Amino acid sequence: MAQVKTAFGRTAVRWCGDPAAGPGEYHVEWTVDEDITWGRNAKPATGTGPEVRPGGHCVVLRGRLNLEEDGVAVLHLDDANILLDLTDPLPDGIVGTWVELFIEREKIALYPYEL
Repeated sequence: MAQVKTAFGRTAVRWCGDPAAGPGEYHVEWTVDEDITWGRNAKPATGTGPEVRPGGHCVVLRGRLNLEEDGVAVLHLDDANILLDLTDPLPDGIVGTWVELFIEREKIALYPYEL
């Protein structure tokens, strides 16, 4: 697990980079390895703006939820885009709104990359 500090919150998630990597700034790709089910692990946000925070046994991600032209769901978390797998179509009126995802900590991973 890695301690993550962003401009919009802190939490701990699975690190998929060099295990010996020390503290510092990294460019990362966020991945969610859990299917999103509206009403179970995805709900309307209680606020606006991106946020990352611990939520007990899970991590809470707040961002704008959109559907791409090909039907792929994407959570826009500040300048990161996280691709999501949906179990069912989203309810009417949800696309483009702020949502919160409640994801098991082990099901979120960060992959570092070089620019």
